[in-house]
Amino acid sequence: MEKKQFQAESKRLLEMMINSIYTKKEIFLRELISNASDAIDKIYYKALTDDSLTFDKDQYYIKIIPNKENRTLTVLDTGIGMTKEELGTNLGTIAKSGSLSFKKEHEMKDGFDIIGQFGVGFYAAFMVSDVVTVKSKAFGENQAYEWQSEGTEGYTISPCDKADVGTEVILKLKENTEDDNFDEFLEEWRLKEIVKKYSDFIRYPIKMDVTKHKPKEEGSDEYVEYKEEEIINSMVPIWRKNKNELTDDDYINFYNEKRYGFDKPLKHIHLSVDGTVRYQAILYIPERAPYDYYTPEYEKGLELYSNGVLIMGKSPDLLPDYFSFVKGMVDSEDLSLNISREMLQHDRQLKFIAKNIKNKIKRELELMLKNEREKYETFYKAFGRQLKFGVYSDFGANKDILQDLLMFYSSKEKKLVTLDEYVSRMAEDQKYIYYATGESIDRIEKLPQTELVLEKGYEILYLTEDIDEFAIKMLVKYKEKEFRSVSGDDLGIETEDESKENESQEEENKEMFAYMKEVLGDKVKSVKASKRLKTHPVCFSTEGEITIEMEKVINSMPNSQKVKAEKVLEINPNHEVFQSLKKAFETDKEKLALYTKLLYNQALLIEGLQVEDPVEFTIDMCKVMV
Repeated sequence: MEKKQFQAESKRLLEMMINSIYTKKEIFLRELISNASDAIDKIYYKALTDDSLTFDKDQYYIKIIPNKENRTLTVLDTGIGMTKEELGTNLGTIAKSGSLSFKKEHEMKDGFDIIGQFGVGFYAAFMVSDVVTVKSKAFGENQAYEWQSEGTEGYTISPCDKADVGTEVILKLKENTEDDNFDEFLEEWRLKEIVKKYSDFIRYPIKMDVTKHKPKEEGSDEYVEYKEEEIINSMVPIWRKNKNELTDDDYINFYNEKRYGFDKPLKHIHLSVDGTVRYQAILYIPERAPYDYYTPEYEKGLELYSNGVLIMGKSPDLLPDYFSFVKGMVDSEDLSLNISREMLQHDRQLKFIAKNIKNKIKRELELMLKNEREKYETFYKAFGRQLKFGVYSDFGANKDILQDLLMFYSSKEKKLVTLDEYVSRMAEDQKYIYYATGESIDRIEKLPQTELVLEKGYEILYLTEDIDEFAIKMLVKYKEKEFRSVSGDDLGIETEDESKENESQEEENKEMFAYMKEVLGDKVKSVKASKRLKTHPVCFSTEGEITIEMEKVINSMPNSQKVKAEKVLEINPNHEVFQSLKKAFETDKEKLALYTKLLYNQALLIEGLQVEDPVEFTIDMCKVMV
């Protein structure tokens, strides 16, 4: 029998197919099942366009037949089959797609899409096979033909016996190697696993004879094996069902079956869009963050299907980073797939779907915040940090999208509040949104810097996460109200009389403050009388963009260049300590230097910063005691 050669380009492409295009060998089964599904689709389409034909769906199926003894795996379908010429054209020329030709020839309209349009998926079989045999009998033909190939050296086509219309692809599996176990593709459990992963929602039954056990005799403890044909795919995906037919339990069960998480989702979103780009999606907002969510190892993305066939386990392009907590899937007939169907070309369809999904997620979160506050707060405690990262990242490009979803603990309400809620109850004379930073709410409540703002009756937002202040700095303002840190150099609160009194204190004690600055050197930007302190003797304020909390965060990062906030040591002029400082300045400069260092270290401790020299600090404390 004459062996026909692949074209030179086709031979090279086949070598690429076998060695590099697919990243996982198990993909071969997805491709063969997809081709089988296409073959049945073609006969179905013929029946729709030819009144003389009828399509009985029960007669059409795909069957997987493993044979351990012969080391063969067969994928059989009852589809349209191929003629001798089609075998030579479709299988003899790589990248010649019979499905694509059929679609063009019949001018198939939207809604009758076919999966295999590149003509390369079939050759994935050579990743696991030494010999591939295809037996096919075309619809309307009497003679069946057999196509056989051992790979790049060519193929043969010859008549064969086959009673029924359809195609059988028979793979003679390779022998196991040190790196590859090809026996796994003969195991029932493994084949079922692959079908469930990639082809569970193919619209036709995928059958396989499954091993079962039954008592040898009635009442016997001895069991015997027997085979029973089973349908091993679900066929109708949940996302193609009418929403009215589905219950909350159906969505939760799907979440669990797909192993999207071990929690119970707070919210599900079912989308069915039939417009310029058609797609269906089921999205979930989880209750808890995965253990690795805030680590570099976490992979975001939605499952991506094309006509019910899994294309990507995680498609990151469908979700913005700030919504990376969302789980779920998208199925579309309108995607532009690349040659291996393992990843997408970045086309407008994908961008359109991603944009719609982003807007829908945002809308659902807004509705949850408005109508299901307790549920939203549960979500926010798990994923609020990610929203704040979203505000800060990309130079604030997404802050307008996310700012209304943010929440911070309120000094007045003693619970989480939104920025909108804060602004809506601001005092008439209040110009700014005030915030304070610290490691915990308890620590912040004790900060000296909050005294003046609280005395005025103004609400303070407590920022306890390391990302918080970075996000606030990126927002700059909300509804035309600027953010001000209670530790900032200007609170914008003092009256004209208070301002004059402070200027008077500064002028009167400028020589003492200059001396204290000299004692501390470059540890502080300046020393001055405080306008914000009421009962506490000392605190830090800061000038410039870098605050003390930001200094701590940045300096805790690996390989970070050490940064310093421009600290100002503020002394309360109405505290007894201030009088001790003035007296020491007049009579004992050495004692003033001691007091200055002690106050500086006190301010460090208040901020949760490390005392630079603990030994010197304890010695200074002892000096005061004697």
